[in-house]
Amino acid sequence: MLSPSQIAEFRAAVGAGGLITGRNRLQTYECDGLTNFRVLPEAVLLPENSEQVQAAIRVCARHGIPFVGRGAGTGLSGGALPAAGGVVISLARMNRILEVDFVNRLVVVEPGVINSHVTQRVAGQGYFYAPDPSSQSVCTIGGNVAENAGGAHCLKYGFTVTHALEMEVVTPDGELVHLGSRAPDPPGYDLAGVFVGSEGTLGIATKIALRILRRPEAVQTLLAAFDSIQAAGQTVSDIIAARILPAALEIMDALAIQAAEAAVHAHYPVCAGLLLVELDGPRTEVETRMGEVQALCRRNGAWETRLAHSEQERALMWKGRKAAFAAVGRISPNYIVQDGVIPRTALSEVLAEIERMAAAAGLRVANVFHAGDGNLHPLVLYDGAVPGQEDMALELSYRILRLCVDRGGSITGEHGVGKEKQEALGYMYSEPDLATMQLVRCAFDPQGIANPDKIFPRTRLCAEKPGPYTPHPLEAAGIAELF
Repeated sequence: MLSPSQIAEFRAAVGAGGLITGRNRLQTYECDGLTNFRVLPEAVLLPENSEQVQAAIRVCARHGIPFVGRGAGTGLSGGALPAAGGVVISLARMNRILEVDFVNRLVVVEPGVINSHVTQRVAGQGYFYAPDPSSQSVCTIGGNVAENAGGAHCLKYGFTVTHALEMEVVTPDGELVHLGSRAPDPPGYDLAGVFVGSEGTLGIATKIALRILRRPEAVQTLLAAFDSIQAAGQTVSDIIAARILPAALEIMDALAIQAAEAAVHAHYPVCAGLLLVELDGPRTEVETRMGEVQALCRRNGAWETRLAHSEQERALMWKGRKAAFAAVGRISPNYIVQDGVIPRTALSEVLAEIERMAAAAGLRVANVFHAGDGNLHPLVLYDGAVPGQEDMALELSYRILRLCVDRGGSITGEHGVGKEKQEALGYMYSEPDLATMQLVRCAFDPQGIANPDKIFPRTRLCAEKPGPYTPHPLEAAGIAELF
């Protein structure tokens, strides 16, 4: 519990109006989009500028108080879960676009700026900001930087790390530093690349310079309906093999389609596998390539292909896809969103295995995902009112992650590790790999106060808060032994 003198120091750092200590108001911040874990923070700080963030973190460093940076709280892995006995530093009030530079094609924003607001600000001049997570209308740039967010168009344009050029960062000891550069190829270590995706464990970004891009001359979006999700997945592989690079390639299965239709009435066909393909670029190239894509769809058994003929039709196609996560609540009282990655060539095989695993567990899995880069989002459906079903759903979701790793993939593509996938990280990386990552973390945060007890499976360095011992996969298999 914070002492009266510590509360007074935080109040001095952020002002009386920037400090929340009342229990009923603190409950708003006890979890992020992953509601399975909840921790009530000791206080929530609402700084309005870099100086106040720096002052607040210096108080934390002085007293060894854990802190967790928070954007909009839309994360799905528990990355913004408060630390026990610690404070939350919410960046919601730091929501200004500070600079727009069309000559150098960049904007400078504070971390609380909503993702879609960046594109809205520059669209009139023919520009856009490429990373577009499904929550882009509510998620913030600071959170996108912490999680290295992607979105439907990351296949062609890359994740946040590709577009975050330079950052002003407050490190866990309260120092203000600048990482990265607006120059196209700066010398030295890529510390900005280290920071992006570090999930708040290396500090808090207070200003970010973002790359913006010119709107392409033409954009075409195609919807294709298949009798199986495997056929849709095979079409994705065939499109890439044909040397076509779409702006986006998305797949939804029957359950995801059912949920999206119930929520937003996107007028999707009733099918087992729905493929969305978006091409952009010079008009002639887009038209030619789209004809090739339609032929590949038909070759793999697509019984309907529908091309959007207006911006309204295109927006409706995407509305269903972007609403899918939340829409699943229409068909299941509870569900778990996972986020694994596999090679594109393994799509058909892995999707079939997920279907088999779900049937064996007596559960349903809805699939909606970024098919172009193999980023799966299986949603494991369950009823929390049925005793034991939540545990079964959690176990199935972790088995799916292990399946992704076994097929040469990853436990996360864009949602991050956070609290949810800590143990799964130990399945993906060896002890030396994890120890090396911890050395990087310790270099930034020797006290271990920046978003502690996240990402890594168990205590290693920096006197981090200990947790229950979890056997390494090699130990569990009888190959290695702990002495």
